[in-house]
Amino acid sequence: MQIGGFVLVFIAFLAIFVLVTVLKTLFTVRTASAGVVERFGKFNRIVRPGLQMLIPFAEQAFIVDLQVKQAQFQVLDDKIFDAFYRLSSPQKQIESFVFNSILGHVPKLTLDETFDQMSGISIAVKNELDATMSGFGFNILTALVTDIIPDSKVKTAMNDINAAQRSQVAAMARGEADKILKVKQAEAEAESKALQGKGIAAERQAIIDGLSASIEHFQQGVKGATSEDVMALVLLTQYFDTLRDIGTRGGTNTLFLPNNPGAAADFQTQILAGLRSGIRHDNPLAPTPVPPPPNQ
Repeated sequence: MQIGGFVLVFIAFLAIFVLVTVLKTLFTVRTASAGVVERFGKFNRIVRPGLQMLIPFAEQAFIVDLQVKQAQFQVLDDKIFDAFYRLSSPQKQIESFVFNSILGHVPKLTLDETFDQMSGISIAVKNELDATMSGFGFNILTALVTDIIPDSKVKTAMNDINAAQRSQVAAMARGEADKILKVKQAEAEAESKALQGKGIAAERQAIIDGLSASIEHFQQGVKGATSEDVMALVLLTQYFDTLRDIGTRGGTNTLFLPNNPGAAADFQTQILAGLRSGIRHDNPLAPTPVPPPPNQ
């Protein structure tokens, strides 16, 4: 029984040993990866994707990812050895190279040029890093310059400048709008005056036409009446009509008019004198009426 138990223990130990040996002998390299194999701590070979075999307890494999990393770099397929051994922390060291290259370009530009030429900085940094990083086994696909963060004092100054520029543009826009508005108002006023003048002229022409027709009708009905008599009568009638309208309009102040029997004749004389004065003013070449001779 003791011998049987010893055999079982031995078999179990042997099975564990074989399993461990198999696990240490066989390993898989995935696509877009490569394996770096070391034998007793020394580089031995590079293996490609697929099932691979190691010498148990003598060799050890390390996987190198050949995919593009988030920082836009990639291990060169023909320089896997350099990529694995030459840099201890590739991600951080590549970022340090990128920042150092950017700092070499940015001081040559003003702040505004830096913002305007972000894509140009990216291209310049990539061209500079290609030669350097290829020696370490890495290919820099692009050096992304996604943002530029200046010092807080510089940002404050930039904000002040932008605010001043925007205020200036807004003021110019408001001034231009006011100018356009005033021009349009002047044009509208000029057009209104022109239309008003045409209306007044048409109104006066209608009055003249009406007076001319009234004079003709009056002369035809009253034989021996002169044009001046008819004009005086028409103007006097209109004058009294105007007084009536003023008197019946609400809010009109008190009017004092002469009430003697000769008032109408005085009104007629004054209206004709005003008419003659207006005719002479409109036509300086018109003959001056001869006053009647004084009573003998």
